[in-house]
Amino acid sequence: MTQNDHRFTITALCVIVFGMAGVVLLSRWLDARRPAPGSASEEQLYLNAETAKRISPGFNGLMADWYWLRSLQYVGSKIIDSHSSIQLDNLSSLDLKLLAPLLETSTTLDPQFLAPYEYAAVVLPAIDEAAAIRIARKGITANPNAWRLYHDLGFIYWQQRDFKSASETYGKGAAIPGAPTWMEAMKAQLAVKGGSRNTAREIYQRMYQETDDLNVKIMAGKRILQIQSLDERDVIRRVLSEYSARTQRCASSWPEVSDPLRKAHLRVETAGAPLDPTDAPYQLSKAGCDVELGPRSQVPPD
Repeated sequence: MTQNDHRFTITALCVIVFGMAGVVLLSRWLDARRPAPGSASEEQLYLNAETAKRISPGFNGLMADWYWLRSLQYVGSKIIDSHSSIQLDNLSSLDLKLLAPLLETSTTLDPQFLAPYEYAAVVLPAIDEAAAIRIARKGITANPNAWRLYHDLGFIYWQQRDFKSASETYGKGAAIPGAPTWMEAMKAQLAVKGGSRNTAREIYQRMYQETDDLNVKIMAGKRILQIQSLDERDVIRRVLSEYSARTQRCASSWPEVSDPLRKAHLRVETAGAPLDPTDAPYQLSKAGCDVELGPRSQVPPD
Protein backbone atom coordinates (compact mmCIF):
# COMPACT_ATOMS: atom_id res chain seq x y z
CA MET A 1 0.00 0.00 0.00
CA THR A 2 1.41 3.38 -1.00
CA GLN A 3 1.61 6.36 1.37
CA ASN A 4 -1.21 8.08 -0.53
CA ASP A 5 -3.39 4.98 -0.28
CA HIS A 6 -2.66 4.81 3.43
CA ARG A 7 -3.63 8.46 3.91
CA PHE A 8 -6.81 7.95 1.89
CA THR A 9 -7.79 4.94 4.00
CA ILE A 10 -7.22 6.85 7.25
CA THR A 11 -9.20 9.83 5.96
CA ALA A 12 -12.09 7.61 4.84
CA LEU A 13 -12.17 5.84 8.20
CA CYS A 14 -12.18 9.17 10.03
CA VAL A 15 -15.05 10.44 7.91
CA ILE A 16 -17.06 7.26 8.60
CA VAL A 17 -16.34 7.37 12.33
CA PHE A 18 -17.24 11.05 12.65
CA GLY A 19 -20.37 10.53 10.56
CA MET A 20 -21.56 7.66 12.71
CA ALA A 21 -20.70 9.60 15.84
CA GLY A 22 -22.80 12.48 14.56
CA VAL A 23 -25.79 10.19 14.06
CA VAL A 24 -25.38 8.76 17.57
CA LEU A 25 -25.07 12.22 19.11
CA LEU A 26 -28.16 13.42 17.24
CA SER A 27 -30.09 10.39 18.46
CA ARG A 28 -29.05 11.02 22.06
CA TRP A 29 -29.85 14.73 21.76
CA LEU A 30 -33.34 13.96 20.50
CA ASP A 31 -33.94 11.32 23.16
CA ALA A 32 -32.87 13.72 25.91
CA ARG A 33 -35.32 16.34 24.67
CA ARG A 34 -38.18 14.05 23.75
CA PRO A 35 -41.48 15.57 24.92
CA ALA A 36 -44.37 13.52 26.21
CA PRO A 37 -46.16 11.61 23.43
CA GLY A 38 -49.05 13.55 22.02
CA SER A 39 -47.81 16.88 23.41
CA ALA A 40 -47.92 20.01 21.28
CA SER A 41 -44.12 20.11 21.00
CA GLU A 42 -43.72 16.49 19.89
CA GLU A 43 -43.90 17.33 16.20
CA GLN A 44 -41.12 19.92 16.61
CA LEU A 45 -38.67 17.25 17.80
CA TYR A 46 -37.53 16.07 14.37
CA LEU A 47 -35.85 18.02 11.60
CA ASN A 48 -37.80 18.39 8.38
CA ALA A 49 -36.63 16.43 5.37
CA GLU A 50 -34.73 19.16 3.56
CA THR A 51 -33.01 20.45 6.70
CA ALA A 52 -31.91 16.92 7.69
CA LYS A 53 -30.54 16.38 4.20
CA ARG A 54 -28.67 19.68 4.22
CA ILE A 55 -26.89 19.10 7.54
CA SER A 56 -25.83 15.50 6.85
CA PRO A 57 -23.92 15.62 3.54
CA GLY A 58 -22.25 12.32 2.80
CA PHE A 59 -24.22 10.51 5.50
CA ASN A 60 -27.73 10.73 4.11
CA GLY A 61 -27.98 6.94 3.98
CA LEU A 62 -27.21 6.60 7.70
CA MET A 63 -29.67 9.36 8.54
CA ALA A 64 -32.32 7.74 6.35
CA ASP A 65 -31.88 4.46 8.26
CA TRP A 66 -32.15 6.36 11.54
CA TYR A 67 -35.38 8.09 10.56
CA TRP A 68 -36.74 4.79 9.25
CA LEU A 69 -36.04 3.08 12.58
CA ARG A 70 -37.62 6.03 14.38
CA SER A 71 -40.74 5.51 12.25
CA LEU A 72 -41.00 1.89 13.38
CA GLN A 73 -40.33 2.81 17.02
CA TYR A 74 -42.93 5.58 16.83
CA VAL A 75 -45.64 3.22 15.58
CA GLY A 76 -44.58 0.48 17.99
CA SER A 77 -44.77 2.77 21.02
CA LYS A 78 -48.23 3.98 19.99
CA ILE A 79 -49.47 0.39 19.66
CA ILE A 80 -48.04 -0.54 23.08
CA ASP A 81 -49.61 2.55 24.67
CA SER A 82 -53.00 1.66 23.19
CA HIS A 83 -53.08 -1.65 25.15
CA SER A 84 -55.13 -3.26 22.37
CA SER A 85 -54.64 -5.60 19.44
CA ILE A 86 -54.39 -3.53 16.26
CA GLN A 87 -53.89 -4.63 12.67
CA LEU A 88 -50.95 -2.96 10.89
CA ASP A 89 -53.06 -1.82 7.93
CA ASN A 90 -55.66 -0.12 10.14
CA LEU A 91 -53.98 2.14 12.68
CA SER A 92 -56.54 4.91 12.27
CA SER A 93 -57.42 4.77 15.99
CA LEU A 94 -53.88 5.86 16.93
CA ASP A 95 -52.61 9.43 16.86
CA LEU A 96 -49.86 8.96 14.26
CA LYS A 97 -49.51 12.52 12.98
CA LEU A 98 -45.69 12.23 12.86
CA LEU A 99 -45.55 9.04 10.79
CA ALA A 100 -45.90 10.67 7.37
CA PRO A 101 -43.23 13.34 8.10
CA LEU A 102 -40.83 10.68 9.42
CA LEU A 103 -41.27 8.55 6.29
CA GLU A 104 -41.00 11.65 4.10
CA THR A 105 -37.67 12.51 5.73
CA SER A 106 -36.30 8.99 5.40
CA THR A 107 -37.18 8.81 1.69
CA THR A 108 -35.84 12.33 1.03
CA LEU A 109 -32.50 11.48 2.66
CA ASP A 110 -32.22 8.27 0.62
CA PRO A 111 -34.70 8.16 -2.30
CA GLN A 112 -33.47 4.67 -3.30
CA PHE A 113 -34.30 3.18 0.12
CA LEU A 114 -37.39 1.12 -0.76
CA ALA A 115 -38.53 -0.15 2.66
CA PRO A 116 -40.15 3.13 3.83
CA TYR A 117 -42.17 3.36 0.60
CA GLU A 118 -43.67 -0.08 1.16
CA TYR A 119 -44.38 0.65 4.81
CA ALA A 120 -46.09 3.91 3.83
CA ALA A 121 -48.28 2.06 1.32
CA VAL A 122 -49.46 -0.40 3.96
CA VAL A 123 -49.82 1.82 7.04
CA LEU A 124 -50.56 5.36 5.85
CA PRO A 125 -53.77 4.91 3.77
CA ALA A 126 -55.87 4.47 6.94
CA ILE A 127 -54.26 7.60 8.44
CA ASP A 128 -53.50 9.97 5.56
CA GLU A 129 -54.41 8.75 2.07
CA ALA A 130 -52.94 11.81 0.36
CA ALA A 131 -49.57 11.32 2.09
CA ALA A 132 -49.57 7.60 1.23
CA ILE A 133 -50.11 8.35 -2.47
CA ARG A 134 -47.60 11.21 -2.44
CA ILE A 135 -44.84 9.06 -0.93
CA ALA A 136 -45.60 6.15 -3.29
CA ARG A 137 -45.41 8.43 -6.32
CA LYS A 138 -42.23 9.97 -4.96
CA GLY A 139 -40.73 6.49 -4.79
CA ILE A 140 -41.68 5.72 -8.38
CA THR A 141 -40.17 9.00 -9.59
CA ALA A 142 -36.91 8.24 -7.80
CA ASN A 143 -36.91 4.54 -8.77
CA PRO A 144 -38.72 4.26 -12.13
CA ASN A 145 -37.52 0.68 -12.69
CA ALA A 146 -38.67 -0.67 -9.30
CA TRP A 147 -41.85 -2.54 -10.24
CA ARG A 148 -42.59 -3.28 -6.55
CA LEU A 149 -43.36 0.40 -6.01
CA TYR A 150 -46.11 0.18 -8.64
CA HIS A 151 -47.48 -2.76 -6.69
CA ASP A 152 -47.45 -0.57 -3.56
CA LEU A 153 -49.26 2.33 -5.27
CA GLY A 154 -51.74 -0.07 -6.88
CA PHE A 155 -52.45 -1.49 -3.43
CA ILE A 156 -53.30 2.00 -2.13
CA TYR A 157 -55.68 2.66 -5.01
CA TRP A 158 -57.28 -0.76 -4.52
CA GLN A 159 -57.89 0.00 -0.83
CA GLN A 160 -59.59 3.23 -1.93
CA ARG A 161 -61.72 1.14 -4.30
CA ASP A 162 -60.32 3.18 -7.18
CA PHE A 163 -60.03 0.06 -9.30
CA LYS A 164 -59.41 1.98 -12.54
CA SER A 165 -56.31 3.73 -11.14
CA ALA A 166 -55.18 0.49 -9.49
CA SER A 167 -55.45 -1.39 -12.79
CA GLU A 168 -53.57 1.33 -14.67
CA THR A 169 -50.82 1.37 -12.04
CA TYR A 170 -50.30 -2.38 -12.18
CA GLY A 171 -50.22 -2.10 -15.98
CA LYS A 172 -47.43 0.49 -15.84
CA GLY A 173 -45.50 -1.70 -13.43
CA ALA A 174 -45.98 -4.73 -15.68
CA ALA A 175 -44.30 -2.88 -18.54
CA ILE A 176 -41.03 -2.52 -16.60
CA PRO A 177 -38.32 -4.97 -17.75
CA GLY A 178 -38.03 -7.78 -15.22
CA ALA A 179 -41.51 -7.30 -13.73
CA PRO A 180 -43.26 -10.60 -12.98
CA THR A 181 -46.06 -11.76 -15.27
CA TRP A 182 -48.62 -11.60 -12.45
CA MET A 183 -48.46 -7.78 -12.58
CA GLU A 184 -50.15 -7.89 -15.99
CA ALA A 185 -52.68 -10.41 -14.65
CA MET A 186 -53.46 -8.07 -11.74
CA LYS A 187 -54.10 -5.26 -14.22
CA ALA A 188 -56.78 -7.34 -15.92
CA GLN A 189 -58.27 -8.70 -12.70
CA LEU A 190 -58.61 -5.27 -11.14
CA ALA A 191 -60.25 -3.90 -14.27
CA VAL A 192 -62.87 -6.66 -14.33
CA LYS A 193 -63.52 -7.55 -10.67
CA GLY A 194 -61.53 -5.19 -8.47
CA GLY A 195 -63.81 -5.51 -5.45
CA SER A 196 -63.93 -9.29 -5.36
CA ARG A 197 -62.60 -11.45 -2.55
CA ASN A 198 -60.39 -13.31 -5.03
CA THR A 199 -58.71 -10.05 -6.01
CA ALA A 200 -58.05 -9.26 -2.35
CA ARG A 201 -56.58 -12.73 -1.85
CA GLU A 202 -54.30 -12.31 -4.86
CA ILE A 203 -53.05 -8.89 -3.73
CA TYR A 204 -52.25 -10.06 -0.20
CA GLN A 205 -50.64 -13.27 -1.44
CA ARG A 206 -48.34 -11.29 -3.73
CA MET A 207 -47.55 -8.88 -0.91
CA TYR A 208 -46.76 -11.79 1.42
CA GLN A 209 -44.45 -13.39 -1.16
CA GLU A 210 -42.63 -10.24 -2.24
CA THR A 211 -42.11 -8.22 0.95
CA ASP A 212 -38.93 -8.25 3.00
CA ASP A 213 -40.64 -6.46 5.89
CA LEU A 214 -41.61 -8.93 8.63
CA ASN A 215 -44.44 -6.70 9.89
CA VAL A 216 -45.95 -6.41 6.41
CA LYS A 217 -45.59 -10.18 5.90
CA ILE A 218 -47.43 -10.86 9.17
CA MET A 219 -50.21 -8.43 8.24
CA ALA A 220 -50.62 -9.91 4.76
CA GLY A 221 -50.61 -13.44 6.21
CA LYS A 222 -53.42 -12.54 8.62
CA ARG A 223 -55.48 -11.02 5.82
CA ILE A 224 -55.05 -14.20 3.79
CA LEU A 225 -56.30 -16.24 6.77
CA GLN A 226 -59.25 -13.87 7.13
CA ILE A 227 -60.23 -14.26 3.46
CA GLN A 228 -59.90 -18.05 3.70
CA SER A 229 -62.13 -18.02 6.78
CA LEU A 230 -64.75 -15.87 5.01
CA ASP A 231 -64.83 -18.46 2.21
CA GLU A 232 -65.21 -21.28 4.74
CA ARG A 233 -67.99 -19.51 6.61
CA ASP A 234 -69.88 -19.06 3.34
CA VAL A 235 -69.76 -22.83 2.85
CA ILE A 236 -70.78 -23.50 6.47
CA ARG A 237 -73.74 -21.13 6.17
CA ARG A 238 -74.88 -22.93 3.06
CA VAL A 239 -74.72 -26.27 4.89
CA LEU A 240 -76.63 -24.83 7.86
CA SER A 241 -79.24 -23.32 5.54
CA GLU A 242 -79.76 -26.62 3.73
CA TYR A 243 -80.08 -28.44 7.07
CA SER A 244 -82.63 -25.89 8.29
CA ALA A 245 -84.67 -26.20 5.08
CA ARG A 246 -84.65 -30.00 5.35
CA THR A 247 -85.48 -30.31 9.06
CA GLN A 248 -87.45 -27.09 9.60
CA ARG A 249 -85.16 -26.15 12.48
CA CYS A 250 -81.66 -24.83 13.12
CA ALA A 251 -78.85 -27.19 14.00
CA SER A 252 -78.32 -27.30 17.76
CA SER A 253 -74.80 -28.79 17.59
CA TRP A 254 -72.07 -29.39 15.06
CA PRO A 255 -72.37 -33.21 14.92
CA GLU A 256 -75.76 -32.76 13.26
CA VAL A 257 -74.08 -31.27 10.20
CA SER A 258 -70.56 -32.75 10.43
CA ASP A 259 -71.07 -35.16 7.51
CA PRO A 260 -72.14 -32.50 4.97
CA LEU A 261 -69.35 -30.26 6.25
CA ARG A 262 -66.81 -32.99 5.50
CA LYS A 263 -68.37 -33.57 2.08
CA ALA A 264 -67.89 -29.85 1.43
CA HIS A 265 -64.13 -30.46 1.98
CA LEU A 266 -63.94 -28.54 5.25
CA ARG A 267 -61.66 -29.68 8.02
CA VAL A 268 -63.76 -31.07 10.88
CA GLU A 269 -62.45 -32.07 14.31
CA THR A 270 -63.41 -35.36 15.97
CA ALA A 271 -66.16 -33.67 18.00
CA GLY A 272 -67.76 -32.48 14.76
CA ALA A 273 -66.91 -28.77 14.76
CA PRO A 274 -65.36 -27.31 11.60
CA LEU A 275 -61.90 -25.79 12.04
CA ASP A 276 -60.86 -22.35 10.90
CA PRO A 277 -57.49 -21.66 9.18
CA THR A 278 -55.79 -21.27 12.58
CA ASP A 279 -57.07 -24.72 13.71
CA ALA A 280 -59.57 -23.21 16.16
CA PRO A 281 -63.13 -24.58 16.02
CA TYR A 282 -65.85 -22.33 14.66
CA GLN A 283 -68.86 -21.90 16.92
CA LEU A 284 -72.56 -21.97 16.19
CA SER A 285 -74.33 -18.71 16.89
CA LYS A 286 -76.92 -18.72 19.67
CA ALA A 287 -79.69 -19.09 17.14
CA GLY A 288 -77.89 -22.09 15.64
CA CYS A 289 -78.40 -21.06 12.05
CA ASP A 290 -75.20 -19.10 11.67
CA VAL A 291 -71.47 -19.48 12.30
CA GLU A 292 -68.97 -17.28 14.12
CA LEU A 293 -65.27 -17.29 14.87
CA GLY A 294 -64.53 -19.19 18.07
CA PRO A 295 -62.89 -17.67 21.14
CA ARG A 296 -59.58 -19.43 20.40
CA SER A 297 -59.42 -18.18 16.82
CA GLN A 298 -56.44 -16.14 15.65
CA VAL A 299 -58.27 -15.05 12.50
CA PRO A 300 -58.70 -11.23 12.44
CA PRO A 301 -62.35 -10.21 12.99
CA ASP A 302 -64.28 -8.98 9.96
